[in-house]
Amino acid sequence: MSLFRDDGVVLRTQKLGEADRIITLLTRGHGRVRAVARGVRRTKSKFGARLEPFSHVDIQFFARGSELIGRGLPLCTQTETIAPYGRGIVTDYARYTAGTAMLETAERFTDHEGEPNVQQYLLLIGGLRTLAAGEHAPALVLDAFLLRSLAVGGYAPSFDDCAQCGMPGPNRFFSVAAGGAVCADCRRPGSVVPSPEVLRLLGALLTGDWATADAAEARHVREGSGLVSAYLHWHLERGLRSLRFVEKG
Repeated sequence: MSLFRDDGVVLRTQKLGEADRIITLLTRGHGRVRAVARGVRRTKSKFGARLEPFSHVDIQFFARGSELIGRGLPLCTQTETIAPYGRGIVTDYARYTAGTAMLETAERFTDHEGEPNVQQYLLLIGGLRTLAAGEHAPALVLDAFLLRSLAVGGYAPSFDDCAQCGMPGPNRFFSVAAGGAVCADCRRPGSVVPSPEVLRLLGALLTGDWATADAAEARHVREGSGLVSAYLHWHLERGLRSLRFVEKG
């Protein structure tokens, strides 16, 4: 039996019994962790208010030796709020739906419990902080997060040079299956021809060029979001449930 402590983001919660919840978190040191929080659904529980989705918390767990590898669940015994990102997210529909998609994406990119994924963790913290601050359109923040999550997972798309032969860009065509922008010789069936502004926008979101991204027209944001969604679904092999509710620019 042991205690361990970590900081993490609450991804989702599930009811357990009459007063408990199963909390799923993405933590810095232990990757994705599911744990039981006792009594958090009682109205007087201050502990429960800290364990809502979008919350960045410092949390202590109690676990038996085998519980971190799936044989049972550890218990949440203490928690302190680091940043209540939910306050700046849940009261706005566009931010809330974008944030929910970010949480689902982070969970999908950390399939194996207990395996650290520090890059994805830091990416999620940064994305939620930006979303809660309201400095950029929620759809842009979400697409930037999705593109960078894909890059962290080894699926970085190309928006300039040909993803197949490396021919210097800009290239006209975009193929989800080929890995992004492709030249005429590498064009595959099903390739699309997005506007040059869309490819510039997506490249800016991937690299963090917010001046370019914020100046994009709404029609280019919508078109770009469609490409990002298609690219994400291709690599995850099934869609995100939450994306259908997201406002697209």
